[in-house]
Amino acid sequence: MRTFATRIGLSLLGLTLVSSAQAATTVTGQITSSLTLISSCQVNGAGGSSGLNFGALNFGTADSLFTTATGQVLGGGGGALSILCSSGTTPTLTVRGGAHDGQSSGGTRALYDGVANYVPYDLYTDAGHSQIIGINGVINLAASTGVAQTVNIYGQAVGKPGLPAGTYTDTISVELTF
Repeated sequence: MRTFATRIGLSLLGLTLVSSAQAATTVTGQITSSLTLISSCQVNGAGGSSGLNFGALNFGTADSLFTTATGQVLGGGGGALSILCSSGTTPTLTVRGGAHDGQSSGGTRALYDGVANYVPYDLYTDAGHSQIIGINGVINLAASTGVAQTVNIYGQAVGKPGLPAGTYTDTISVELTF
Protein backbone atom coordinates (compact mmCIF):
# COMPACT_ATOMS: atom_id res chain seq x y z
CA MET A 1 0.00 0.00 0.00
CA ARG A 2 2.93 2.21 0.70
CA THR A 3 4.13 1.76 -2.86
CA PHE A 4 0.69 2.67 -4.12
CA ALA A 5 0.61 5.84 -1.99
CA THR A 6 4.10 6.76 -3.17
CA ARG A 7 3.02 6.34 -6.79
CA ILE A 8 -0.05 8.52 -6.26
CA GLY A 9 2.05 11.17 -4.51
CA LEU A 10 4.63 11.17 -7.30
CA SER A 11 1.88 11.37 -9.91
CA LEU A 12 0.31 14.37 -8.17
CA LEU A 13 3.73 15.99 -7.86
CA GLY A 14 4.30 15.41 -11.61
CA LEU A 15 0.93 16.95 -12.49
CA THR A 16 1.74 19.96 -10.33
CA LEU A 17 5.11 20.40 -12.05
CA VAL A 18 3.50 20.08 -15.49
CA SER A 19 0.79 22.62 -14.56
CA SER A 20 3.43 25.03 -13.31
CA ALA A 21 5.45 24.58 -16.50
CA GLN A 22 2.39 25.31 -18.66
CA ALA A 23 1.51 28.47 -16.74
CA ALA A 24 4.94 29.93 -17.47
CA THR A 25 4.72 29.45 -21.26
CA THR A 26 4.95 32.66 -23.37
CA VAL A 27 3.54 33.13 -26.86
CA THR A 28 4.28 36.04 -29.15
CA GLY A 29 2.50 37.57 -32.12
CA GLN A 30 1.69 40.90 -33.66
CA ILE A 31 -1.12 43.33 -34.38
CA THR A 32 -1.37 44.66 -37.90
CA SER A 33 -2.56 48.23 -38.37
CA SER A 34 -3.65 49.95 -41.55
CA LEU A 35 -5.27 53.13 -42.81
CA THR A 36 -6.44 53.62 -46.38
CA LEU A 37 -6.62 57.20 -47.60
CA ILE A 38 -8.60 58.13 -50.68
CA SER A 39 -8.19 61.31 -52.69
CA SER A 40 -10.51 64.09 -51.62
CA CYS A 41 -11.14 67.79 -52.08
CA GLN A 42 -12.71 70.64 -50.18
CA VAL A 43 -14.58 73.49 -51.81
CA ASN A 44 -14.50 76.72 -49.82
CA GLY A 45 -13.45 74.69 -46.76
CA ALA A 46 -16.24 72.10 -46.95
CA GLY A 47 -15.95 68.48 -48.07
CA GLY A 48 -18.52 66.12 -49.48
CA SER A 49 -19.57 64.49 -52.70
CA SER A 50 -22.65 66.51 -53.69
CA GLY A 51 -24.51 69.68 -52.87
CA LEU A 52 -21.35 71.69 -52.22
CA ASN A 53 -21.51 75.48 -52.31
CA PHE A 54 -19.05 76.68 -54.97
CA GLY A 55 -19.87 80.29 -54.13
CA ALA A 56 -22.12 83.11 -55.27
CA LEU A 57 -21.98 85.63 -58.09
CA ASN A 58 -23.67 88.86 -57.04
CA PHE A 59 -23.97 91.56 -59.68
CA GLY A 60 -25.17 94.00 -57.03
CA THR A 61 -27.98 96.51 -57.49
CA ALA A 62 -28.40 98.53 -60.68
CA ASP A 63 -31.17 100.55 -62.24
CA SER A 64 -33.24 98.85 -64.95
CA LEU A 65 -31.50 100.94 -67.63
CA PHE A 66 -27.99 99.62 -66.85
CA THR A 67 -25.59 98.72 -69.65
CA THR A 68 -23.29 96.27 -67.85
CA ALA A 69 -22.91 94.92 -64.34
CA THR A 70 -19.96 92.88 -63.15
CA GLY A 71 -19.18 90.61 -60.23
CA GLN A 72 -16.93 87.82 -59.01
CA VAL A 73 -17.80 84.39 -57.65
CA LEU A 74 -17.08 84.57 -53.94
CA GLY A 75 -16.78 81.61 -51.59
CA GLY A 76 -18.17 81.30 -48.08
CA GLY A 77 -15.63 83.61 -46.40
CA GLY A 78 -16.07 86.44 -48.91
CA GLY A 79 -12.91 85.57 -50.86
CA ALA A 80 -12.57 83.93 -54.25
CA LEU A 81 -13.57 80.31 -54.79
CA SER A 82 -11.08 78.03 -52.96
CA ILE A 83 -10.26 74.42 -53.90
CA LEU A 84 -8.13 72.22 -51.62
CA CYS A 85 -7.37 68.70 -52.88
CA SER A 86 -5.16 65.83 -51.81
CA SER A 87 -1.52 66.12 -52.81
CA GLY A 88 -0.76 64.53 -56.14
CA THR A 89 -4.19 65.11 -57.66
CA THR A 90 -4.79 67.42 -60.61
CA PRO A 91 -8.27 68.91 -60.16
CA THR A 92 -10.45 70.27 -62.94
CA LEU A 93 -13.54 72.39 -62.52
CA THR A 94 -16.32 72.00 -65.10
CA VAL A 95 -18.84 74.82 -65.22
CA ARG A 96 -22.02 73.25 -66.55
CA GLY A 97 -25.20 74.90 -67.70
CA GLY A 98 -27.50 77.17 -65.78
CA ALA A 99 -31.25 77.00 -65.38
CA HIS A 100 -31.94 79.59 -68.12
CA ASP A 101 -29.14 79.23 -70.67
CA GLY A 102 -29.90 80.62 -74.10
CA GLN A 103 -33.09 82.42 -73.01
CA SER A 104 -31.80 85.88 -73.90
CA SER A 105 -29.58 87.14 -76.69
CA GLY A 106 -26.42 88.95 -75.66
CA GLY A 107 -25.02 86.24 -73.38
CA THR A 108 -24.57 82.49 -73.05
CA ARG A 109 -26.44 82.40 -69.77
CA ALA A 110 -29.44 84.29 -68.42
CA LEU A 111 -30.78 85.58 -65.13
CA TYR A 112 -34.56 85.18 -64.79
CA ASP A 113 -37.06 87.28 -62.83
CA GLY A 114 -39.56 84.42 -62.42
CA VAL A 115 -42.13 86.08 -64.70
CA ALA A 116 -40.99 86.35 -68.30
CA ASN A 117 -37.88 88.52 -68.33
CA TYR A 118 -34.22 87.58 -68.75
CA VAL A 119 -30.89 89.39 -68.34
CA PRO A 120 -28.08 87.86 -70.40
CA TYR A 121 -24.68 87.25 -68.80
CA ASP A 122 -21.44 85.34 -69.22
CA LEU A 123 -18.71 83.93 -66.98
CA TYR A 124 -14.99 84.60 -67.44
CA THR A 125 -11.68 83.45 -65.98
CA ASP A 126 -10.26 86.99 -66.04
CA ALA A 127 -11.35 90.32 -64.61
CA GLY A 128 -11.01 91.94 -68.06
CA HIS A 129 -13.79 89.66 -69.39
CA SER A 130 -11.80 88.37 -72.35
CA GLN A 131 -11.59 84.62 -71.48
CA ILE A 132 -15.17 83.35 -71.55
CA ILE A 133 -16.22 80.17 -69.75
CA GLY A 134 -18.73 78.52 -72.03
CA ILE A 135 -21.34 76.01 -70.99
CA ASN A 136 -19.44 72.86 -69.95
CA GLY A 137 -16.27 74.98 -69.86
CA VAL A 138 -13.32 73.41 -68.06
CA ILE A 139 -10.90 75.21 -65.74
CA ASN A 140 -7.71 73.17 -65.23
CA LEU A 141 -6.01 73.69 -61.89
CA ALA A 142 -2.36 73.02 -61.10
CA ALA A 143 -1.35 69.70 -59.56
CA SER A 144 -2.28 69.89 -55.89
CA THR A 145 0.41 70.17 -53.25
CA GLY A 146 -2.08 70.03 -50.38
CA VAL A 147 -2.44 73.82 -50.31
CA ALA A 148 -5.72 75.52 -51.27
CA GLN A 149 -5.86 76.98 -54.78
CA THR A 150 -7.80 80.14 -55.62
CA VAL A 151 -10.07 79.96 -58.65
CA ASN A 152 -11.20 83.32 -60.00
CA ILE A 153 -14.49 83.36 -61.88
CA TYR A 154 -15.97 86.67 -62.97
CA GLY A 155 -19.35 87.55 -64.43
CA GLN A 156 -20.67 90.30 -66.65
CA ALA A 157 -24.38 90.93 -67.18
CA VAL A 158 -25.60 93.02 -70.11
CA GLY A 159 -28.59 95.33 -69.87
CA LYS A 160 -31.23 95.58 -72.56
CA PRO A 161 -34.25 97.81 -73.18
CA GLY A 162 -37.55 97.07 -71.50
CA LEU A 163 -36.32 95.23 -68.41
CA PRO A 164 -38.70 95.72 -65.49
CA ALA A 165 -37.43 96.18 -61.95
CA GLY A 166 -37.13 92.95 -59.98
CA THR A 167 -34.72 90.31 -58.72
CA TYR A 168 -33.16 88.13 -61.42
CA THR A 169 -31.47 84.82 -60.55
CA ASP A 170 -29.86 81.73 -62.05
CA THR A 171 -28.29 78.53 -60.72
CA ILE A 172 -25.30 76.98 -62.46
CA SER A 173 -24.14 73.37 -61.96
CA VAL A 174 -20.44 72.85 -61.24
CA GLU A 175 -18.38 69.66 -61.10
CA LEU A 176 -14.98 69.14 -59.52
CA THR A 177 -12.98 66.19 -60.83
CA PHE A 178 -9.71 65.11 -59.25
